[in-house]
Amino acid sequence: MYAVIATGGKQYKVAPKEKIRIELIEGEVGGDVSFDQVLLVHDGKQLKVGKPTLQGAKVTGKLVENMKADKVVAFKKRRRKDSKKKQGHRQPMSVVEIVTIQG
Repeated sequence: MYAVIATGGKQYKVAPKEKIRIELIEGEVGGDVSFDQVLLVHDGKQLKVGKPTLQGAKVTGKLVENMKADKVVAFKKRRRKDSKKKQGHRQPMSVVEIVTIQG
């Protein structure tokens, strides 16, 4: 069984007992999280596709931790100009363990 959910402007394929890293979501570590924007559900026999989302479908999970992703470095250099610029960024992320898929 698997589902495709939308959160944080991105789409993720999820399955029960799977951990995913998504954009930061509000909530306490150890608390429950639910995703209502379910785009697709496959239960092993039947494939259900939403237009654009499935009505009544829901994916629940548990918030494992809030963290920051690895640093992304943006380095710009202009040749022969003695000009360079280095910027770093660490995106805040959440780790969620998928518990159930209803749909």
